[in-house]
Amino acid sequence: MRPFILTLTLTAALAAPAHALVPINEEPVIREKLLQGFIGDAIADNCPTMEARKLRALGELNKLRDYALKQGYASDVVRAFVTSDEEKAKFKAEAADWLKAKGAEPGKPEAYCAIGEAEIAKESLIGYLLRSKK
Repeated sequence: MRPFILTLTLTAALAAPAHALVPINEEPVIREKLLQGFIGDAIADNCPTMEARKLRALGELNKLRDYALKQGYASDVVRAFVTSDEEKAKFKAEAADWLKAKGAEPGKPEAYCAIGEAEIAKESLIGYLLRSKK
């Protein structure tokens, strides 16, 4: 019976499709968490009563790196992605679009502050990365 189970297990393993990784900039968990970080940065940059919790942000970035490595992304791929000026620009634009949809516009700090306070109250990742100085 034991050889049969081993054969069945090996056959199933060989028949299963290989786990193909999507490009790292398309991985949903990584994209969503990074976007939230960029949104938090934009709020802190545009609201005088908000500041970024830099140590928390660093901790979240380290967790995200660990997640990416566990998913099978090579460390040089992760490093290249998080240091890419092109990717940063894309995330900043996406964060600006998200904030604009919520009513924030450059030059109107009160909207950024209101969004930041709401995110803190919701205990979202965005809120977790911010500190209100009120």
